[in-house]
Amino acid sequence: MAKEEITPSEWQIMEVLWAWGEPMTSSQVYREMQGKVDMSQRMVRVLMNRLSQKGILGYTVDECDLRVYHYFVQRSREECVKEKSRKFVDSYFSGNGTNAMAALLQSFALTNEQIQELEEILEKSRDRSQESQDKEGGAHA
Repeated sequence: MAKEEITPSEWQIMEVLWAWGEPMTSSQVYREMQGKVDMSQRMVRVLMNRLSQKGILGYTVDECDLRVYHYFVQRSREECVKEKSRKFVDSYFSGNGTNAMAALLQSFALTNEQIQELEEILEKSRDRSQESQDKEGGAHA
C-alpha cells in the first residue's frame, strides 16, 4: 500500500515538531504556530490525529491526565522530503529525475556555493551508482 502524502497544512505542523525535537502536545504545537499560520486549535488536533493515523507521528498518553497526548515524530524530515520529491517527479515528470532536475535548475540563478554543493551531491550519486553496479556485476559473475 502506498504511503499517504502529507498535506500542506500537515506539513506546517510537522515543521514545528521537527524544529522542536521532542514530544509535544497539540496545545504546544498550536501555541508555536500562533501568529504564523491561521489554524484553529481544533484543526491542529485533527491534523495531528491524521498524521498519527498515517504513521508519521506517534503518541503517548500523559500519565497524569489521560486526555493529553504527547506526539512524537516517527519519520524524519529528510525521509518525508525524499518521498515528497519522488512523488513530485513521478507526477510531473513521468518519473524522469533528469528532466525534473533540469527544470528546477533552469528556474533559479544559483550562487557558486550552491553550484559547488550540487556538484558534491552529483559526485556522491555517481559513487552510489557505481557501487550498485559493482554489486550487481559481482552477483552475476
